[in-house]
Amino acid sequence: MAPLVYLCVRPQVDAADGEYASFAAAMQLDADGLERWNLVEEPLPADVFTRWRGFVVGGSPFNTTDDDAAKSAAQRQIEAGLEAVALEAAAGRTAALFTCFGIGVATRALGGEVTRDYPEGTGPTSIELTDDGRVDALFGGIAPAFTALTAHKEGTARLPDGAVLLARNDDCPVQAYRVGDRLYATQFHPEPTGVAFTERMTIYRNHGYFDASEYDLVAERVLAADLLEAQRLLRAFATAF
Repeated sequence: MAPLVYLCVRPQVDAADGEYASFAAAMQLDADGLERWNLVEEPLPADVFTRWRGFVVGGSPFNTTDDDAAKSAAQRQIEAGLEAVALEAAAGRTAALFTCFGIGVATRALGGEVTRDYPEGTGPTSIELTDDGRVDALFGGIAPAFTALTAHKEGTARLPDGAVLLARNDDCPVQAYRVGDRLYATQFHPEPTGVAFTERMTIYRNHGYFDASEYDLVAERVLAADLLEAQRLLRAFATAF
């Protein structure tokens, strides 16, 4: 059976290393079960959809709502690759889980709308499943209300046609959705432990996600959060696909 792959969309190597490790740990996969491809440096390979049976996508300091004319070559390459994966997964020809930055690219690729109107600060937030989420193949296996970590500057304003809303909260109405039965997208980060997330916070301390002078207060909240339910989603994805 072909392995799954983590698509790296972070230019910061240390942040990407930590994110990959978090995905692998939560999915309970080793390097053979979860491979890695750096979309920052290389476009998708020609055999992408036969080499890997499914994809997980993490966060990035990029935003899909950035002015297209100002996007770097790396960002354009990343978005083109993720768009191709989103279209294949929406058509049921592969499986994909897009998170944080990834949900924005998938949303736009599938005809939805992304906006700067629903940012969330860095740290734990409460998320609740919709009725559809409670009976979903992946989300139905976790608690109907759970805590996850966020840090984003944009969110989904309008779902792609045919998408099923799976999770929400008041600050960001679209926390997760599904298209078909093989494409999943979450605004929150399902993968990190509290320790891993604080390490990522250190890397992005001056990127505008939180007040750098409040690092210790934010880190304290992160380290106190129970994140096991969110991480269970990744194991469910690895098992299902």
